[in-house]
Amino acid sequence: MSTPLDFIGIGLGPFNLGLACLTEPIDGLDGLFLESKPDFEWHSGMFLEGAHLQTPFMSDLVTLADPTSPYSFLNYLKERGRLYSFYIRENFYPLRTEYNDYCQWAAGKLSNVRFSTTVTSVEHDAEDDLYLVRTDGGETLRARHLVLGTGTPPYIPEACQGLEGDFLHNSRYLQSKEALQAKESITLVGSGQSAAEIYYDLLSEIDVHGYRLNWVTRSPRFFPLEYTKLTLEMTSPEYIDYFHALPEATRYRLETQQKGLFKGIDGELIDAIFDLLYQKNLKGPVPTRLLTNASLNTASYEDGTYTLGLRQEEQGKDFEIRTEGLVLATGYKYVVPEFLAPVKDRLRWDGQGRFDVARNYSIDTTGRGVFLQNAGVHTHSITSPDLGMGAYRNAYIIGELLGTEYYPVEKSIAFQEFSV
Repeated sequence: MSTPLDFIGIGLGPFNLGLACLTEPIDGLDGLFLESKPDFEWHSGMFLEGAHLQTPFMSDLVTLADPTSPYSFLNYLKERGRLYSFYIRENFYPLRTEYNDYCQWAAGKLSNVRFSTTVTSVEHDAEDDLYLVRTDGGETLRARHLVLGTGTPPYIPEACQGLEGDFLHNSRYLQSKEALQAKESITLVGSGQSAAEIYYDLLSEIDVHGYRLNWVTRSPRFFPLEYTKLTLEMTSPEYIDYFHALPEATRYRLETQQKGLFKGIDGELIDAIFDLLYQKNLKGPVPTRLLTNASLNTASYEDGTYTLGLRQEEQGKDFEIRTEGLVLATGYKYVVPEFLAPVKDRLRWDGQGRFDVARNYSIDTTGRGVFLQNAGVHTHSITSPDLGMGAYRNAYIIGELLGTEYYPVEKSIAFQEFSV
């Protein structure tokens, strides 16, 4: 029988990878991270040329918890021989491909990470108070704690579930781009950064391929990401304390209202799209349409063509668009992993059937056994998906695992007051 681990991390996105980097050097904290993919991969279908993070380089895997860590982005640049180039570039925002390469570099240095390992079930041994993690290789690992980092899978709108044809989610855009551009018409559905990046990419090459291009969004306008400094103070320990203490109904209402704070479009990209439209229209009307307030209610597929049933919400009018190509830039939505079914009764759930995430990021009934990365916008607000808060959350979780603070956790950084 295997010796119990202090914790097992399931899934290896940026957040659990950061936790792996921060726990690797800690003597007396024995952890293992399991990932079903053969290597680290983060949104590779959206590695568009020039696409960059919406958070600066200090929101790397470790820096905001431990600026001296050997797993920092700056150390990665130094080892790659690009530190001076990055300095001269004078741009705080790493390219998306660069960030993925950085994460792969960090993962390659770790001894506590195991790829190509799928967790099939998690059970609890009440006698020893241990979690039993079973894998597709027939192995059973035992641990005192779990940290869930399985991420958020692509979200397919209800109207498109079960839809036939070769429509795609934006997570597979680059792999499908060539086939997509061979079609006579393309419709893009979505309102966030990914939708804007794809629209700009397709608009840039519309003259080369000659397709018609539609961009449909349910939002009343193309919202820019709000990135002012006092708003950024909402990614702070004080705001988490404030938001988490609010009544559940209030938190759910705010979750809907705050989407523009982390799902908006980079303002410079919005301007670049307008400038490109202006430039291309100098030669005559461009075969493209931008439709706001348009919700997708139905979708069908026949003879290589999609028929989308849309509704202009402010006018209350229904209309249709026919298109050969369909791209859903509809984001990601957390799904509770099936492997948790055996321990469902040990987990806390709120009135909406979602995890009741405690202030310390635990979701189990003991308040110290199972911790959750991301998937907590309804409890921890916009800090949940924010890369810049990953190191803070991991420092907090490490303190819970050890029972003492290892990486100092800031408790007060904001100039403003959120509560009375």
